[in-house]
Amino acid sequence: MREERFVREVLDRLRGRIRLRPEQRLPIAKAADVLDTTPRMLRYRESLGLVTPARSPGGHREYGERELLAAAYADELERRYQISPSDLAFAVRVLAEPAVAADVRRLGELTRRISSPPPMAALDFEAQKARRLLDLP
Repeated sequence: MREERFVREVLDRLRGRIRLRPEQRLPIAKAADVLDTTPRMLRYRESLGLVTPARSPGGHREYGERELLAAAYADELERRYQISPSDLAFAVRVLAEPAVAADVRRLGELTRRISSPPPMAALDFEAQKARRLLDLP
């Protein structure tokens, strides 16, 4: 619940700062000004997959509200957890790719930062016990 409140507060604060009409798009320099960052940082976040601006017919980056919120939220998370943009991008990758998530989980178990899942035999025993209690076949 505390995390949901944090997310809501951050997004509300950002929306208050970023007042765009739904169809409005900003060029990269203006977007950087609104976000109090640099065009270079926005391009870096784009290269990491943390923000995906639309492109104009001439190929120029165009930032709408969603892209501005994503960039600003990434910045908030980096500050809150004291991590780099590349760390955040990897965290998103872990959430998006099951194979990467499984490998990172294994590392966490090996380093004892994450507890190992219970052995399958224990789970089977618990399932059989539940079936007996419910009189299921």
